[in-house]
Amino acid sequence: MRLVRLARAGAALAAVAVAAFTFPGVASAHVTVNPNTAAQGGYTKVTFRVPNEKDDASTTKVEIAIPTDTPIASVSLKPLQGWTAVTENSKLATPIKTDDGEITEAISKISWTASAGAEIKPHTFQEFDVSLGPLPTADQIVFKALQTYSNGEIVRWIDEPAAGAEAEHPAPVLKLTKAGAAASPAAGTAANLAAQDAAATANDGDTDGTAITLGVFALIAGLAGLFLGVLAYRRAGRTG
Repeated sequence: MRLVRLARAGAALAAVAVAAFTFPGVASAHVTVNPNTAAQGGYTKVTFRVPNEKDDASTTKVEIAIPTDTPIASVSLKPLQGWTAVTENSKLATPIKTDDGEITEAISKISWTASAGAEIKPHTFQEFDVSLGPLPTADQIVFKALQTYSNGEIVRWIDEPAAGAEAEHPAPVLKLTKAGAAASPAAGTAANLAAQDAAATANDGDTDGTAITLGVFALIAGLAGLFLGVLAYRRAGRTG
């Protein structure tokens, strides 16, 4: 009887694991920056991915704040059909020193506004490309974002990462790593583009990457439990 119960438990575990893998979208989709890592001091192209979480409203405006405590001297926007982009500058408390002199102002906010028909419809997403550089010598850049819906609601993706806690409305975070001394600019660019393509593929749709990973591990554990359960059931049949 004990072996039979073990078999049933293994089958139940497998069912739960398959469900976890099949429905990874339980985690709330949020505004992300892809890729989410780049090298300090270099240039990179990032994509802000904005999903629409509403069933009855469209996203009409997206705002991304670039913190002035980690200023970026050069910010370039890729035109997006149907959307009008506007930037705002702010005075820097500490000017950025460059070969051409000091920069006392930098872009601190980017706003994209949709024209009629270009809004982000329910259950779809849009991507906004931005070129940034040189990236500051910091551990990360937190890009706080505001998402405005056609019903007037504004979702504030501004929660900064905290150890041991999952934020309800996490802000997009770009992690910065120290550039390799031996890496050439060309190699760095190629590696960065490859990382960006991989990140974009992994984050397509509203599926959360962490949820997929957990689902895979759960599926493996569940299948192992099912195998052990079936084996135990067969042994029970031979000894019963």
